[in-house]
Amino acid sequence: MEEIGKRTPKVGMRFRDSEEAWEFWVDYGGHVGFDVRKRSTIKSRSDGVITSRWFVCSNEGHRRKNQTDHEPKRIRAETRTNCKAHMIVTYDRVAKHFEVTEVDLEHNHRLQLPQTRHLLASQRKISELQAFEIETADDSGIMPKAAHEFACRRVGGNLSYTCSDQKNHLRSKRQRELAYGQAGSMLKYFRDKQAENAAFKYHLQLDSEEHIANIFWVDAKMLLDYAHFGDVVTFDTTFGTNKEYRPFGIFLGLNQFRKTTIFGAALMFDETRDSFIWLFETFLAAHNGRQPRTIYTDQDAAMGKAIEKVFTESYHGLCTFHIMQNAVKHLTSVKGGEKDEVEERDEVEDEEKEPHILTDFGACMYGFEDKVAFEEAFANMRLKVHKQSWLDSIYKVKEKWAECYMRDVFSLGVRSTQLSESFNNALKNHLKSGFHILRFLMHFERTVVVKRRAEVESEFDAIKYIPIIKMKTPMLVEASEVYTPIIFEAFQV
Repeated sequence: MEEIGKRTPKVGMRFRDSEEAWEFWVDYGGHVGFDVRKRSTIKSRSDGVITSRWFVCSNEGHRRKNQTDHEPKRIRAETRTNCKAHMIVTYDRVAKHFEVTEVDLEHNHRLQLPQTRHLLASQRKISELQAFEIETADDSGIMPKAAHEFACRRVGGNLSYTCSDQKNHLRSKRQRELAYGQAGSMLKYFRDKQAENAAFKYHLQLDSEEHIANIFWVDAKMLLDYAHFGDVVTFDTTFGTNKEYRPFGIFLGLNQFRKTTIFGAALMFDETRDSFIWLFETFLAAHNGRQPRTIYTDQDAAMGKAIEKVFTESYHGLCTFHIMQNAVKHLTSVKGGEKDEVEERDEVEDEEKEPHILTDFGACMYGFEDKVAFEEAFANMRLKVHKQSWLDSIYKVKEKWAECYMRDVFSLGVRSTQLSESFNNALKNHLKSGFHILRFLMHFERTVVVKRRAEVESEFDAIKYIPIIKMKTPMLVEASEVYTPIIFEAFQV
């Protein structure tokens, strides 16, 4: 075939098959500036062979009138002008090719300009390479508009597809991902992961109707990391990370670079004691029954009861960050009762002169190593608080949050579930609350990859950079060779 645009349809032109004729009509339309359609295809009744095809301008004919009595909410702009431009090809059984037998190239409407012809529907297509790049950008958390703009800048001009085409491609991809339904697609995802690496584990808990209730999974790296760094674990749940609004739970710890490392993850149906018991037992089973020395959680009652039953060999600490948040809610109003405007102003002036109640509570949490001093400070703080109920409840579990009661606890410096908060913030870079569970799993995996890449970079820096030893003692020299830089620095100080 000659170069596109240098050939004009005319009677007698021949094509190997009807698809070649169609491609020619599409290319001709793109060169001239009109969109195209397949008008009709005629097949032989005896053997089903295509005998002729009729290709037209997309403006051919008139739009069908609305057959219902209801007035449409939005009336689409008219595009049909009863244009007569067309090309008919007929099959020659003897010569075994298609030949143009009729052609009309006159249009009754304006044709597109050279700078707008790439927007014609027949000229827009996404190649396999472009599809791969679109999907990779989406998996990396890049929004379609930004990804499309980047692709345009890279080629230095217009693409063969629009931003809307890109969004439609991603929508179709997601529909294909859910071809087996939510549960079936999720199971396929886990089985594929297990086929890639036999060490990958996942466990499902079914409800009374045989529906999936709770899901736990752990990959090979998580198993290895827990074997090395599983002495201190934090566990937290968060809502809103997936379309079903299931609580997402994550087990985290610190590695040799004091970077966040993942020990396991879960999607839960609810946050009841039984669900947590199943999850914690499943977590331990995946890690060969090895219990952490310390586990931190928030002050959730159901979670606390489950930990008491399952983690029998572990110290259970409460997240100081969540406790302080609760303190802000319960301790800001001091020496209660209804006050008039003058009393409130006087009280504000008194608070400015004296330490704030939250400062006192923070001191009780972190500032006392002696239990007697803690008890005195806590008793003095009580005198400033009108409602004692929250203080009573938090005092009962003082062994789980007060510094003086935790001096023998192995904590690695961890006092809260802020590791989980940090991971969830990183997760938000790759997630939207509208994601289905399968999309959530794929983007969670992406977030894990980013975290592990940071670990590799830390490993590189540890090998490349020589630690600064302030005193050349044999002990420090040996420690600098054994410890990672951040651990050595803490040891040296």
